[in-house]
Amino acid sequence: MSLLVDTCANLSLGLITLGIVLSTYRLIRGPDMPDRAVALDLIGILCVGFMAVYTIAKNDAAYLPAGMAVALMAFLGTVAFAQYLRHGGDR
Repeated sequence: MSLLVDTCANLSLGLITLGIVLSTYRLIRGPDMPDRAVALDLIGILCVGFMAVYTIAKNDAAYLPAGMAVALMAFLGTVAFAQYLRHGGDR
């Protein structure tokens, strides 16, 4: 791989990792359940992005099916949480 692709991949991986750390802080800190749900969904999306960039950096497509599985689980979790809140939540 070229030096430019390696540099961009490493920079992207670092920024995505920073995003995951900041989202984890929001997940722990709150203040309420919808904020935590959005933070958890964002962590899932960032993990998928991390896997995609890592796949490009290593030139190995083995991580793409795992990324698709994580994306599906994050989507289903978001839908389930929205239904939970729609039906009253923990009142």
